[in-house]
This record gives sequence, C-alpha cells and structure tokens, in this order.
Amino acid sequence: MPMTPDAPAKAERSGRLSADDWAQAALDLIAEQGVAAVAVEPLARRLGVTKGSFYWHFPSRDALLQAALERWEKAEQEMVFGSLEAVPDPRERLRALFHLVAHEATSHLIYSELLKALDHPIVQPVIGRVSQRRFDYLTAAFRQAGLSTTDAQHRARLAYAAYVGFLQLSLQLTQPRLAHDEFEAYVEHVMATLIPGGSPGVATAG
Repeated sequence: MPMTPDAPAKAERSGRLSADDWAQAALDLIAEQGVAAVAVEPLARRLGVTKGSFYWHFPSRDALLQAALERWEKAEQEMVFGSLEAVPDPRERLRALFHLVAHEATSHLIYSELLKALDHPIVQPVIGRVSQRRFDYLTAAFRQAGLSTTDAQHRARLAYAAYVGFLQLSLQLTQPRLAHDEFEAYVEHVMATLIPGGSPGVATAG
C-alpha cells in the first residue's frame, strides 16, 4: 500500500519525540481532562504521531502515567522549593512561597485532578510524597519564622488545608472565580493571617 503524503512527516516527527515529550503531553491532558483521559491514541493524535512513537518509549499506559507524575513531582519540587533557597529571611521566604503557589495555575490543575484519582495505585504514592514534602517544608518554614514546633505544625496544617480547600472551591465546586484584584487581596489576607510577625529567624522552644 502506498504511503500517504503526511506519513513521512509523521515518521520523522515520531523519531524526534522523546519520553519527556510524551510525559509532558500526558500532564497537559491530566490538567485539562483528568487522569482517566490519559490514553495512547488520543495523545498520539494530539502530538501528530503514530502509536509506534509511544511504544518506542513506554511499554504501557501505566508506565507513561508513572513517568508523567514523576516529571510533575520533580518539576514541582525544583520550581517551588529550589527557587526559594536564595531568600534568607524566613518570613520573606514564606511570602515568596505563598505568592509563587498562588500564581502557578497549571500545577494546581494537575494537583486537583490527582486528588480526584487517589484510588489509582500510581497516583496515591505520588500525592502522598508531594503532600508530606509540602507539609514538612511549611512546618520548617514556620519554625524558622519564630513558632514553636507544635505551633509550626498547626500553622502548616492550616496553610495546607487552606490551599487544598481553595482548590476544591474553585475547581471542583466551581465557585465563581475571583476577579484579579479580589484574588490578590485574598492572597494578602492569607499571608497576613498565617505568617507570624515579629523579628525574623528567632524560634521559640517547643
């Protein structure tokens, strides 16, 4: 059978696609439609390639999902935590963290969709690691900002609950979206409520 005119182009592009390309496409699809939407054929159509490109890199759909979530976990860790290491003042570091998290939309969409799929054996351990890492980071940050160990844990739990709750209100319960100025005012209110005042870097015993 003769090849169609676009087959060579597809074959060429197929050879250029990497495993990371497939993993990123899977993450994009998760953000848009959820974990259940990740499948080989729609992703191949989305990327303009044949399924052969997929099977060159992955033995199964679960292997792709695992790679996609590992990519998200690594990028999230580097973007959120790595970018804040250079901020010396613990309260300013918390403010930078709150600002960063508040304005990173795609990661929120992915996280929200993953929360809906916690019964999936690949999703659950990733969310468990990410959530524990975030909680530990917040606890350490509040401890460095002057709170006792117990109070820092309480404040970290409250901050994380506020984050997850806002995601649910906005993305799952589809509450009306805040206007830009309203959202910025909300973020400032959250920071004023949760970030302790006083002299930076002095931790109390606890």
